[in-house]
Amino acid sequence: RKAADQGHADAQFGLGVMYHKGKGLPQNYQEAAAWYRKAADQRLARAQSNLGVMYEEGNVVPTSTAAALSWYRMAAAQGFSGAQECVAKLA
Repeated sequence: RKAADQGHADAQFGLGVMYHKGKGLPQNYQEAAAWYRKAADQRLARAQSNLGVMYEEGNVVPTSTAAALSWYRMAAAQGFSGAQECVAKLA
C-alpha cells in the first residue's frame, strides 16, 4: 500500500487487482477502478486493459463499450496481447 500511495504504478495496479478480485482485501470495485486509473494514467498497459474490462462489464463505472475500447486500444498500442484480443472482439 505504501508504494502505491507513493505513486508506483506496479503497486497501484497490484492494489487494484486485490480490490477487484477480493484477494487479501474486501472486494471493492470502486477502489479497484481508482487504483487501476492511477496506474493507467502512468501508461501501465495491464491497468489500462483492466479498466477496459471494468467499463465493458459495468463494474462501478457505467457500461460503455466506447470507453472500454479506448482503454483497450491504449494497452494494445503498447503490445499488450490481452488488450489486442479485446480490441479485435469489440471493434
